[in-house]
Amino acid sequence: MSSPNPRPLHDHNAIRETFVRIPAGRFLMGGGGDDKFVSAVELPQRKVSVGAFFLARIPVTEADWAKFPGSRAPDHFTTSRLPLVRVGWHEANDYIAWLSETLEMSCRLPTEAEWEYACRAGSNTIFPFGENISPELANYLYDESGLRIGVGQRAPVACYPPNAFGLCDMSGNICEWTADPWVALHDRAPGTPPPDPDKRVIRGGAWDHLPRLLRSSWRDWAPATASYDNLGFRVAADLPAQ
Repeated sequence: MSSPNPRPLHDHNAIRETFVRIPAGRFLMGGGGDDKFVSAVELPQRKVSVGAFFLARIPVTEADWAKFPGSRAPDHFTTSRLPLVRVGWHEANDYIAWLSETLEMSCRLPTEAEWEYACRAGSNTIFPFGENISPELANYLYDESGLRIGVGQRAPVACYPPNAFGLCDMSGNICEWTADPWVALHDRAPGTPPPDPDKRVIRGGAWDHLPRLLRSSWRDWAPATASYDNLGFRVAADLPAQ
């Protein structure tokens, strides 16, 4: 995600290399009625407004993580283009705090709404690429009949085509942490308990999943302390003050 010697993001070349500027917009968040795999936690579908922000073109890699002081990364991480996994939500935020200082910019995890908006990249289809997906478009393991068709492991980042915003690996390869605590529905009923801060929303689907879990509206949660072999994160950043 970053160069060997990170540069402040007021350097326009560094911005282009690391982040995509996601434009402000409005979109339909959640699953649609024409999607046979839509679940209750993806409903109700509703219009959501998102402000402009930066989002990393790729998830944080093992090589990115190796630059983080105190990461205790093994030597082979130094040149690895594999997406980082086995990192908890709090560890991800520790890395992002360090990156904010290093790049002299306000970095953070994307919100769930920002993540889905960026994944869709202007599409209203089930997947960012259309109503169907194939192993040529994303890294996942099984087809819907349970037949193994994928590579069965993480792939180096950016091996698959980017979406219309130029973002790679939003569908498949690894699931990604978001900033938000988990709620079962987009709109919580009045009087329900507040979200559990120890449960955090994950998005994207992974290398060991079925296609239905790579849908743009798919959402699930993981404990903030989770250390899964298919879960990592990508970095968002606020636009510089005008």
